Amino acid sequence: MTTNPTTDPFETVPFGPVLVGQTEKTLQALLRHTLAEIGLDEREWVTLRLANMLDGQVDGDGLIAAVVDRAKFVDTAALVGGLSERGLVADGRPTAAGRHLVASVLAASDRAVGSIWRDLPPDDVEAATRVLNEVLRRARRLAA
Repeated sequence: MTTNPTTDPFETVPFGPVLVGQTEKTLQALLRHTLAEIGLDEREWVTLRLANMLDGQVDGDGLIAAVVDRAKFVDTAALVGGLSERGLVADGRPTAAGRHLVASVLAASDRAVGSIWRDLPPDDVEAATRVLNEVLRRARRLAA
């Protein structure tokens, strides 16, 4: 009996855009479930997470530019403004509440889906990191 690759959720997908896309979409669905519990959407989370990652390196305009560059959101100024109104970001930097929320979401995500990552062989993780970062660099160059 053969399986239909479009209906078998456990098939092996060859490396390329389909594998990267399916992985991203599945991980996004898991993240959205965690975010729904705290009232953030994925775009707000990406913006807050980037503010946390760039903490102290950018101001409000710098955060907007960084989110536009990396996430390609068209309404980034409104996203940053909304996070500011909620007290999670100020002048492009996460507030104490924003940092706490990021830490809480990461902890909740780890409890929910950490098993996906924990037991992967370190050499495989290193190789995947190297390859996916190169794919990302090439894609960013094409998008620029």
